[in-house]
Amino acid sequence: MSLLVEAAHKQFRARRGARVLALDGVDLEAKADELLVIVGPSGSGKSTLLRAVAGLEALDAGRVVIDDRDVTETPAGRRDVAMVFQEAALFPHLNVAANIGIGERARGARRRAVEARVREVARTLDVEPLLARMPGELSGGERQRVALARVMIRSPRVCLLDEPLASVDAELRLRMRGEIRAVRRSLGVPMVHVTHDQVEAMAMGDRVAVMVAGRVLQCDNPADVYARPATTAVARIFGPLPMNLLPAAGGVVVGVRPERVRLSQSQSQSQSQTGRVGSVVAVEPAGEECLVRVLPDEADGDLLARLPWADAPRVGDRATMAWRTEDEHRFDAATGERR
Repeated sequence: MSLLVEAAHKQFRARRGARVLALDGVDLEAKADELLVIVGPSGSGKSTLLRAVAGLEALDAGRVVIDDRDVTETPAGRRDVAMVFQEAALFPHLNVAANIGIGERARGARRRAVEARVREVARTLDVEPLLARMPGELSGGERQRVALARVMIRSPRVCLLDEPLASVDAELRLRMRGEIRAVRRSLGVPMVHVTHDQVEAMAMGDRVAVMVAGRVLQCDNPADVYARPATTAVARIFGPLPMNLLPAAGGVVVGVRPERVRLSQSQSQSQSQTGRVGSVVAVEPAGEECLVRVLPDEADGDLLARLPWADAPRVGDRATMAWRTEDEHRFDAATGERR
């Protein structure tokens, strides 16, 4: 099984007749048994792309292909695509068991077969004790697990997840990452997961697609996107922290990750290092580490360092943020593309 999106374009009419370009020639492929994570800022077109794949939005141009069959004009109900939304869309008048099995019953499956399959899937996602409860009696995480169970029982050709963990607390989010990957392995179909959470994208994705302004700027495995961002936009967006970007001579922008920065209250650096001298403007605790912002004397914007808490400076201190030249990334100042 596979999912292919080719040259997808979509515009929406905004106020006063203006048009907003949501998808600007998107090309994307999700392979069988793959979890593809799409990450990007709000308004980048992530959810619009999912809705176009599901058939909930009609493309202005381009096509959607599932298992080598063009489904661009196929109604949503005939695409065999399952979608889980940020807020689990459960039927409030049905208990959990009925919510999970409703699709199978609608397709004419026998009652006993549906009941057996419901219990099997519920056991996998640890919702079997909840089968008799109503949706209003469930927590946010429990509702999302029920929504995943409803996807799992029907074995769709493509599974789409639109920020399903956004409203789940941090502890449960960690657990559900593993549960989603378990569902992907069980289904063996392309799964596309949209999120704005960079850590979630890096932890879950077999591949990650970075979207900005309706375009996919880079699509690769998470480690390679992090280690070699294709553009300055990807460097700012992808990762637990945005990359520091500094203008340099020769039409170059130099990038360095905050964890590669070292801070010294000496105002000099060795010949093997480069850096900026400035004033500490913020120190933010982050567990055993801290995030330190320094405003350079050159006034080219704040620089961010991730340091052990024991090395934390004080706001107002003078310091040098330095890094090794081999830790630098270089981009073209005019195009933003990696050099």
